[in-house]
Amino acid sequence: MSEALDIERWNLECEFNNTDHRTDLNGVDRLILRRGQVFTISLYLRSGTFQPGVSSLEFVAETGPQPNEQYGTRASFGLSASIDTSRWSAAVTSPPGDMVALSLCAAPDAPIGRYTLTLGPSERIEFILLFNPWCPGDAVYMENEQSLEEYVLSQDGIIFRGSYKLPISTPWNFGQFESGILDTCLQILDMNPKCLRNPGKDCSGRRNPIYVSRVLSAMVNCNDDKGVLLGKWTNGYEGGVSPLFWKGSVEILRNWDKQACQPVRYGQCWVFAAVACTVSRALGIPCRVVTNYLSAHDNNGDLVIERYINENGDLLKSREMIWNYHCWVENWMTRPEFKSDFHGWQASDPTPQEKSEGVFCCGPTPVRAIKEGELTFKYDAPFVFAEVNADVVNIMKKKDGSTSKVTTYTTFVGQKISTKRVGNDAREDVTHLYKYPEGSDEEREAFKKANHQNKLLQQQQNEGLHIAIKVTSDMRKGCDFDVFAVVTNNTQSDKKCRLVFGSCAVSYSGHMGNNCGFKDLLNVELSPGAERRVPLRLNYSKYSEQLTEDNLIRLAVLLIDFSNSHAMLAVRNIVLENPEIKVRILGEPKEGRKLAAEITLKNPLPEALENCCFSIEGSNLTSGQVVSESLGSSVGPGEDAKVKIYFTPTHSGLRKLVVDFDSNKLCHVKGYKNVIIGKK
Repeated sequence: MSEALDIERWNLECEFNNTDHRTDLNGVDRLILRRGQVFTISLYLRSGTFQPGVSSLEFVAETGPQPNEQYGTRASFGLSASIDTSRWSAAVTSPPGDMVALSLCAAPDAPIGRYTLTLGPSERIEFILLFNPWCPGDAVYMENEQSLEEYVLSQDGIIFRGSYKLPISTPWNFGQFESGILDTCLQILDMNPKCLRNPGKDCSGRRNPIYVSRVLSAMVNCNDDKGVLLGKWTNGYEGGVSPLFWKGSVEILRNWDKQACQPVRYGQCWVFAAVACTVSRALGIPCRVVTNYLSAHDNNGDLVIERYINENGDLLKSREMIWNYHCWVENWMTRPEFKSDFHGWQASDPTPQEKSEGVFCCGPTPVRAIKEGELTFKYDAPFVFAEVNADVVNIMKKKDGSTSKVTTYTTFVGQKISTKRVGNDAREDVTHLYKYPEGSDEEREAFKKANHQNKLLQQQQNEGLHIAIKVTSDMRKGCDFDVFAVVTNNTQSDKKCRLVFGSCAVSYSGHMGNNCGFKDLLNVELSPGAERRVPLRLNYSKYSEQLTEDNLIRLAVLLIDFSNSHAMLAVRNIVLENPEIKVRILGEPKEGRKLAAEITLKNPLPEALENCCFSIEGSNLTSGQVVSESLGSSVGPGEDAKVKIYFTPTHSGLRKLVVDFDSNKLCHVKGYKNVIIGKK
């Protein structure tokens, strides 16, 4: 007859287990484990000793408010001769005695979340269970160790903004291991409407990274629920802060938690994507932020973006737009419902754009499915396909109410799809993962599969009149500079045309602002083979008051051939460069030793900067806090704004110090410095 062990106390060996499970950056004061991996606890007996074959010990692991074996949220198991990592199991690894070394393992498909483990009749321990991308039996398994370091363990990164002609690196502090962030991430899961309606079923769904990714896509925005962020793309940011204010996810998630799950104001696409990346990595799902330049927003599912312009080339308001760039995330996982080609990166978009199954979320959909034009697979493949592959048709609405199609000289949507390279801050172009090269046979086949007319048939050959926009390399905020409309006559006859060259401020999401410069030439004459360059001067005195925080100006050239009334349009967005922030670390960076960063920025504007403030943030550098230092005086044209800011690193290793400069004229100029922290 077996005898139950008489347990007096236990040691959860948190430091050893958490380090072994790569969760020690969350702290070692509690047990945080990854599924499908062995962990060890020590039991100390009040009386008797453990005797193999005689002593018994039963275990019950439970998660969620309604544990149920049918849902997989409750598991009962006993001692085995050895550990089986394919299921919940336990084995004794110490010789007989009054201390019992116990090895245990959670099933690699167990739901993630908070667990209670009951030992014997009444002893209870608690732990947190996460996805395990190091475990071959886990659906998020990723083989490459360098990729795991980047996509799970790295607490900082680079998000690409700007334009496809000038991708700009924006540093971001993901901070998934900062104090309290994991608890907030679990709270996000608990606050999702599916959990509030049916907690047992929802907790069961947390075994599946597809389900969890879809929940996060919905919960990072607050459109249908008590989600994390409220988006705002127009007008001011009363009651909150500009999305450009944020340097990382930590402050956002902490604010949401402190505000009793009221949405944090405000976010835009890169902020939504960055927070989703933080939560995914915190829960153990490999994740990266990607940027798609010239990203289409197709609201009717026809894979065509119809844009209307007036006779001055101004874009008329429409729900279908082309964003200068748009950010989403990719999560790594298997898709057992599809063939193996569709395992790997899955696109998921937490920015609220269109509803999916009645909720503002998008994905996850296999990136490979987008490339192949396989649009019947879940979730939201047609929407993502359109973002990177939609056709664009421009239509002119004339004053008399008539319309005509406009030949468009513009770049295709879906350009320079970008993410941070593994192991360094360089840009990795992943366009080839989403689409075949323009004009290739494979691209044609993908379009046939997508049941969509091949956009190659829509292309106009470079015959007749041709227009293009050329820019200079020196387009810095604060400068006056020229941009050029270039008109070429490729016909055998003289041409007389009207040329309208306009510019206006524009947000990255395509919302048009006020005029920054305009020229209307009624008699542009070109002989056969001739080329004419028409300059447009952009003066700081005019564009400075019109610019949004995105530093973007839309250039549009409309050319009308008087001989046949045919209209042609060329459009280009340019981004004005902000000044460089220079960061110098004073002293040798050591764990636990106070450090100073000397931060300098030269005022590039022809006017003084007022109310200047530098702030810094960095994972394991500033304890998840933003450290700020204001300048007491104004900074004149060409002068340096300079401060020293002090901080204390808490962990060794390579860390990214994110720096932000804010003033009345230069809003949220960002920079960063990689700091290598040694041990004491």
